[in-house]
Amino acid sequence: MNCGSTRRARWRAPATVLAAGVLLAACGGSGGERERADAAPVPHGHVEGAEETAEAQWRLVLTEADGGRVRTLDPATGETAPAGEGAGEPAGVTAVGTDGRFAYLSTPDGLRVFDGGTWTVDHGDHVHHYRADARTVGRLDVPEAPGVSGDPAVTALAAGGKVRVLDRKALDAGKVAELARIPGRVAVAHAGHLVVASADGEVAVHGRDGRRVSRLPAACPEPRGQAATRRGAVLGCADGALLVTGEGGAFRAAKIAYPGAVPRAERAAEFRHRPGSDVLAARAGDAGAWVLDVRARAWHRVGDGPAVAVNAVGADAPVLLLGRDGALRSYDPATGEELARTDLLDDPDGADGAAPVIEVDTARAYVSDPAARAVHEIDYNDDLRTARTFDLPFSPAHMVETGW
Repeated sequence: MNCGSTRRARWRAPATVLAAGVLLAACGGSGGERERADAAPVPHGHVEGAEETAEAQWRLVLTEADGGRVRTLDPATGETAPAGEGAGEPAGVTAVGTDGRFAYLSTPDGLRVFDGGTWTVDHGDHVHHYRADARTVGRLDVPEAPGVSGDPAVTALAAGGKVRVLDRKALDAGKVAELARIPGRVAVAHAGHLVVASADGEVAVHGRDGRRVSRLPAACPEPRGQAATRRGAVLGCADGALLVTGEGGAFRAAKIAYPGAVPRAERAAEFRHRPGSDVLAARAGDAGAWVLDVRARAWHRVGDGPAVAVNAVGADAPVLLLGRDGALRSYDPATGEELARTDLLDDPDGADGAAPVIEVDTARAYVSDPAARAVHEIDYNDDLRTARTFDLPFSPAHMVETGW
């Protein structure tokens, strides 16, 4: 039985993740699980029909620009495969989000829930990686593209002034079950609870059953965007970001203010980052990108022109920015210094209204190229070298990565 591993990379991995190949004695039996004499112990996070693997199993979930069909791309093999409902959506998919395993596809007719079939279970001192068949799970009546945040127990979908709380165990079993609905604009799953910001800027902590536990004294005016990090839940606000931390049932909030007045068009509206990391990136309108260092509790700017797509790898690792000129650039997140540049996309405006996306994991970045019907694999530790280009039989309108 595998007890967890990581892919090799030059950046410093979080202390909670152990290096590949390190043997963890009896990790499968921790947490009070009993080994039956006639059967092997069930690994933590195991789901019926899933295969435990030695390494993280990244999988890209892509939707076609024409018709909204879903396909998966396995970076390990370079193979693409149709998945989910073969007929697709007549009106297409308008947005896609993920909680690390499930992809949530917004359409004019509601939300499709799609199981990407790869995920990681993090126990702090070790991790388990799993893979299974990708499949469509079900549908939800959600009026707009939701903000998505999840943990091993629940996934919170914030849209239309409501936060829908889904049961992850039911999703694992192929069913959509709603545990609660909470009024709110933005929500983050954190420390066994949900941190929710309402339209009037009030921030409250709720249990996973939707019950309100406490109200925080700090406000988050005009909440937009959210992120879950190892240092706490981050909510995007008109005046910066609100960092909420919880330990032992006590929650605290600290404002990380913008460095001066920021026009609405340049405020961070969507945070992008390697899952769990403490460095976040967000587009800043026509003025490059914001970098939010949660550890240092500070904002920085990188780049000086409009960004088509951005993402952040993590502490002491580059921030990636794809510009309107088609060039991919990497920046030092602390100093803003440009580290590398490569001309990547001929037409960064995409095709059929589809915009490029940057996804990052522990060793590579993936940049979708709708106009060229391709996905580029980038080694961000090697001067943005293009490691591979995956040519596709379709134009990728949307892309998310599962496996984390």
